[in-house]
This record gives sequence, C-alpha cells and structure tokens, in this order.
Amino acid sequence: MNNKNEILGIIAGGGQFPLLVAGAAKKLGIHVVAVAHLGETDESLADIAQETEWIRLGQLGQLIKLLRKRGVSRAIMAGTIKKRRMFENIRPDIKGLSLISKLAVFHDDDILSAVSREFSKEGIEIVSSTEFLPDLIAPEGCLTKRRPTRDEREDIELGWKIAKEIGLLDIGQCVVVRQKTILAVEAIEGTDETILRGGRLGREKAVVVKVSKPKQDLRFDVPSVGPGTIETMSKVKASVLAVEAGKSLMFEREKMLSMADSQGISVISR
Repeated sequence: MNNKNEILGIIAGGGQFPLLVAGAAKKLGIHVVAVAHLGETDESLADIAQETEWIRLGQLGQLIKLLRKRGVSRAIMAGTIKKRRMFENIRPDIKGLSLISKLAVFHDDDILSAVSREFSKEGIEIVSSTEFLPDLIAPEGCLTKRRPTRDEREDIELGWKIAKEIGLLDIGQCVVVRQKTILAVEAIEGTDETILRGGRLGREKAVVVKVSKPKQDLRFDVPSVGPGTIETMSKVKASVLAVEAGKSLMFEREKMLSMADSQGISVISR
C-alpha cells in the first residue's frame, strides 16, 4: 500500500497512546501532523511526528487552523486530558468559547461529539482511535493464570451492571466492588484514584471493573488499562480486573499480564 501522499492529524493528549499511533502511522508511510497540548502531551511526540504544533487546552479555533493549513482531512483523537484541568488551565479561544456556550452540561461525550462536529464542518473527519493499532484491543477470555473465584465473579456481574449505568449517564467507566458492595464509582478523579479509594475501603481483594459506555464512540474516550493499572491495584491488594473485550485498550499487554500474575491478580476480558 502506497501511503506517501496521505496526511494524518493526531490531536494529542497525554500518555503513550499518541506516540504509538504516530509511530504506527509513520511506519505505513503516512505523513503525521500532531497538534499537542501543553502540560499534557509527552514532548517526545515531536521526535516521531513529521510536524508537531503545541496549543493550550481549549484553543479549538487554533487547532482547526493548524490542521487545515497542513492539508489534514483525517484526524485521530489520542491520549488523555486530565478532567481537572477543565477547572484550572483551560484557555479557550473564540471558537472554543462558542462551543462551550452551546453545551448544556460538560460531559465527555457531549464535549467530544461537539468538537467532532466542528471538525466535520471544516472538512476534517475524526476516525477511530484504534484504526492504526488494532492489536491493542482487549481479546476475550481470562488472560492470567489465576481465574476469578465464584464470589469475585458475582462482584464482576454487579460491577459490570453499575459501570454500564454510570457510563449511560456519562459519569465514568470504572467501579470498585467488594462482597457485592460498591466501594467507589469513577467521576472526575480518574481510574487510578477510584481504584485507590475503593481498594482502601475494601482493604483487600477488591474487584475493579472498567467498561465502555453503552453508546461508546470508538473514535474517542476508549477505556484503557496497562501496567500502571496493575501497579495501582497492587497498592491496595485488589484481586481482579475486569474489562470489556473488543471495546477496551490494553497497553503493554505482555508486561501488564506478567505483573498481574506476579501479584496474583486475575485479569478477565469479556
């Protein structure tokens, strides 16, 4: 496949995902234009992408201008933006302010869908964040040596139901359960802090469930786990991680599962 004339825009947040997407696209001969966020995106992205521009969170007009100037017609949203920054360092430009004024609530889906529509108006298609890295998608099955016990399976079922409900409300994607009791529900603090809070309440053997939203748009906000998730779980002696097969990302899967096995943590994808 000859991709030498193709240009891909990467709207980059934090974490390793933007770097992985840029690297995968570059290997295919695609010209990568990255627009990164100050204070969020790993600076090493500039070493991978052919072009990298930096903006502040909320500068939607500048973001669109930069992509259009470089002839981008397809773009991927990759990486995380800490939700707390919406109350700290956001500095919207005129287009950003215009979009914010139209939102009734600041839910992830509402914001991202509105942003996607703005891009579409400018002739830029937002494509699936998993398009270039299908191997990151979680496969189905118990992926570790230890399988969940009967009690843990019951906690998974309860956690799954609650996680889907909070996902429907666009609150979060993760819950922590112990002995059929919901210990923590993810909101603005993020997954790691939810695990720590719930795990401390459960003291040990807590079950962590992280799933996609019922109407998950795979173009953005796909739930993800990795070695850091297992490290956080080990701090509170949590025992099970359950994710949704086909709709979740697993970073550094081999390392993650090796860590889980060494800690006696069961990882199940269903």
